Amino acid sequence: MKKLLFYAAVTLLFINSRVAAQKYTANWSSLNTRGIPSWFSDAKFGIFIHWGVYAVPSFAVKGPGGYSEWYWWQLNGANDKTHEKVQAFHDKNYGKDFQYQQFESQFTASLYDPAQWADIFRRSGAKYVVLTSKHHEGYCLWDNKQANTSWGRSWNAVTGTPKRDLLGDLTTEVRKAGLKMGYYYSLYEWFNPLWKTDKARYVNEVMIPQFKDLVTRYKPSVIFSDGEWEMTDTAWHSTELLAWLYNESPVKDEVAVDDRWGSNTRGKNNGATYLTSEYGSGMQPGVVWEESQGIGNSYGYNRMENVDDYKKSEDLVLMLVDIVSRGGNLLLDIGPTADGRIPVIMQQRLIDIGSWLETNGEAIYNTQPWKETRQWSAGARPPVKEASFMADYNIAKMVRPHKVYAHIQLFFTKKADALYCIATSYQPSLVIRNYTPAKNAAVSVLGTSGAVTWKQQGKDCVIDLSRLRPGDIGNGLFVVKIKG
Repeated sequence: MKKLLFYAAVTLLFINSRVAAQKYTANWSSLNTRGIPSWFSDAKFGIFIHWGVYAVPSFAVKGPGGYSEWYWWQLNGANDKTHEKVQAFHDKNYGKDFQYQQFESQFTASLYDPAQWADIFRRSGAKYVVLTSKHHEGYCLWDNKQANTSWGRSWNAVTGTPKRDLLGDLTTEVRKAGLKMGYYYSLYEWFNPLWKTDKARYVNEVMIPQFKDLVTRYKPSVIFSDGEWEMTDTAWHSTELLAWLYNESPVKDEVAVDDRWGSNTRGKNNGATYLTSEYGSGMQPGVVWEESQGIGNSYGYNRMENVDDYKKSEDLVLMLVDIVSRGGNLLLDIGPTADGRIPVIMQQRLIDIGSWLETNGEAIYNTQPWKETRQWSAGARPPVKEASFMADYNIAKMVRPHKVYAHIQLFFTKKADALYCIATSYQPSLVIRNYTPAKNAAVSVLGTSGAVTWKQQGKDCVIDLSRLRPGDIGNGLFVVKIKG
């Protein structure tokens, strides 16, 4: 009798699992009809946070691609010159026998103040935040049983050294500050014992239940998936998982999801996911996309970087303007320290962006690209390497006058009733080529009082800015609004 009951239970479990699998069976064609929530494209500016055990060594070789969050891989997985440098650093500072997992005891978060973090993010002008719930090292910032079970050790922040729900606490404070909260989630883990021995079991026993636990418990507005490149979307069961996310999960109507769900999915334009660009040139108007970069060359905190490795505040504002003019979002990354502090230089950069947005945010939030995204000066335009990853794309160089090449004079964004012209430098007379405003159009400069006069000169609109007083527009980008 007991055997019959046992087999009946197993049979029922099998049938239920098949029913569940059939319920969430989907393909990209069906998923693409869902669309991406409009709030995401309207938000324009988000904060990325890379924080994990890698914040303890906080080391990477300086320069493009010097990602400190890849320390463990560079130490134990890579076989190149970078590995040699990281190994030398590790042996000198920690000893040859010191294992990466031992860093966890120094990941204390002892000075972590999520309310202070959220306040900085609010003051930056960002509209959403994306925290690494788990990077490729597999360490979870929330209390997740799959992490501990699959690693055979405490490998999350609640049962580990911090003894705190780092993810949950920040989520609460970010939402109190009026911002949306999202999570980066790595599908794979470099050295997870189950991943190394049985990838299919890892997907079914770790990745899928862990992902659902994160979504169900914390209800993210954004999912930034990553670590997808070693298998196809079929092997990851990505379409089934997204079908659950879009149809049954508690965030089915609000969540915006990126394009990293298999070796065959990144960069594919569809209606289910937004496209990602990483230290790249971004994408062209007409698709929903997001560029992510750190303030320096690393996402995780890299203590080898100094002030000259960090982008200047005006260049970060310029990067935001350029991306938004082309229809994208900027996800700007910060890397906190192991004890839970946002480095002051990063805080200062965020506050400076917020100060500019306080005056000029009208030209950024809820806007769309105009028919022209930018206006160049006369002359040959500089060659631009277009790539979504490590493009060596430097917008700051493109706005500076050059002896050989043209430079960018204006960026454009629009709303239904207004065109915004974002000027890169002050001139008494601002010319918008091949543009005729409505006859009754009102022109103003954001942050100043009083109307600005304009006239039509052939095909061009000429705006008189000579009446502006010193200090009216500061030393950086300023916005001319044409309404009507």
